Amino acid sequence: MEDRSLDRGLKKTVDWRLIVLYLLIMLFGWINIYAAVRSGEPASIFDLHFNCGKQALWMAGALVLATLVLFVVNPYFWESIAKPAYGVVMLLLIMVIFLSSNVKGSHSWFELGPVKFQPAELSKITTSLMLASIMSRPGFKMGNLRDFFTAAAIVLLPMLIIVAESETGSALVYTGFIFVLYREGLSGWWPALLGIAILLFVVTLKFSWWVSVIMVVVFAGVYLLYALRRVGSLRIRRRVIWLTVLGVVAGVALVLATDFFFNKVLKDYQRERIEVVLGIKEDLRGVGYNVHQSLIAIGSGGLFGKGYLQGTQTTFGFVPEQSTDFIFCTVGEEWGFVGCLFVIVLYGLLIFWLVQDAERSRTAFTRIYGYCVAACFFMHLVINLGMTLGLMPVIGIPLPLFSYGGSSLWAFTTLLFIFIALDRQEKKYF
Repeated sequence: MEDRSLDRGLKKTVDWRLIVLYLLIMLFGWINIYAAVRSGEPASIFDLHFNCGKQALWMAGALVLATLVLFVVNPYFWESIAKPAYGVVMLLLIMVIFLSSNVKGSHSWFELGPVKFQPAELSKITTSLMLASIMSRPGFKMGNLRDFFTAAAIVLLPMLIIVAESETGSALVYTGFIFVLYREGLSGWWPALLGIAILLFVVTLKFSWWVSVIMVVVFAGVYLLYALRRVGSLRIRRRVIWLTVLGVVAGVALVLATDFFFNKVLKDYQRERIEVVLGIKEDLRGVGYNVHQSLIAIGSGGLFGKGYLQGTQTTFGFVPEQSTDFIFCTVGEEWGFVGCLFVIVLYGLLIFWLVQDAERSRTAFTRIYGYCVAACFFMHLVINLGMTLGLMPVIGIPLPLFSYGGSSLWAFTTLLFIFIALDRQEKKYF
C-alpha cells in the first residue's frame, strides 16, 4: 500500500512549466487557425462550421484527456499495456491500408461518420511506450546485437507499414528515435551513417550517380588512412580494411538503389515535390505553389508582421492547407519574425525541459519515454518548418498542438501528459 504521507503535493510534483507551454502553444495555434480560415467569414472563433470552431471542441476534449492521464490513470498502467497496445496499433496500421479510402494519395485514415482517425498518430505513443518498456529491462545493452535489433525492429515495423500507406511524412518522424537509441548507448557511427545516406541520396538526385560514387570512395579513403595511422596491430588493420571495403560496397549499393527508390517506390507527386525542393524542377503553379505562396506570406510579414487578422495572403486564402500543414506561414505574415521566433522558442523550451526532466528521472522507463516524446516533437517541428520554408518536400506533417486537427492534438496531448504523469509519480515517492 502506498504511503500517502510521502505525497509532496501538486505544486512540487507536477512540472507546470510543461503544462504552461502546452497551453500557450495550443491557444496561440487556435487564434492563428481562426486567422487562416477568416476568409470564409466565420461568425466567431467558436463557429463550428469552420476549423476554428471545431478546434475549440478538440481542445476542450484534449484538456479532459490531459486531466484523465495526469490525475486519474495510474502511471504504472502505461508500462503494463506497452506490448498489447503496440500490437493493437500495428494491426490498425495494417487494417487502414485495406479499409480506408484514398485521401490525397494515401490510405491512412479511418472515417467514422464526420470524424476521421489516423492510426499513425497513435503509433508514436505506442512505439515510445514499447521502446521504453523493452530498453528499460535489466541487462539491456545497445552493444548487444540481439538487443540492438530488437529496438530497431520496434521502430522500423510501424515506419515501414506507414510507408506502405503512402504516408512518407509520418514515417520520416520515426528517424528521430535514433536520438533515443544514441542516448541509450548506440554508437555515434549510426547517426553519422544516416546523415551520409541522406547526403548521398540528395547528391545522386541533384547531380549524378557517379558524383556520389566518387564521394563514397573519397570518404572511404580518408577514413582508411586515418584509421591505419592510429592502429598498429595487424589483425585490427585487416579488420579496418574489410570494414572500409564493406562501407564502399554499401555506399555504392545505396547510390544505385536511389534511382530505383526514387522512380519506382515514390509516387509522382512525391518525386515532383523533392525535385522542386532540390531545384531540379520549378513548378510555381503546380506542386511548388504551396511553398511559393507560403514564402511570400512569411517574407511579407517583415520584423513585426502586418498585424493580427491583417495578413493579405491569409485573408484571401492564397496558401492551401493554411490551417493545417502551413499554419506557420500565418504566424510569419501576421506576427512577423518576432512571432515566428516566439513559436520556435516555445517549442525549444518544451523540448529542452522534456530532455532535462528525462535526464533527472530515477527510472530507465521514464527517461527513455521522455526522450521519445522529445524526439517526436523535435522531428515534427523540424519537418514542418522545413516544409513551410521550402527546405524540405511538402509531406503533410502538422505542427504539433498548433495545427488544426483532432487526432494529432489528442495524440500529442496523450504523448506529453503520460510523461508528465510518470515524472510526477517519481517526484511523489522518491
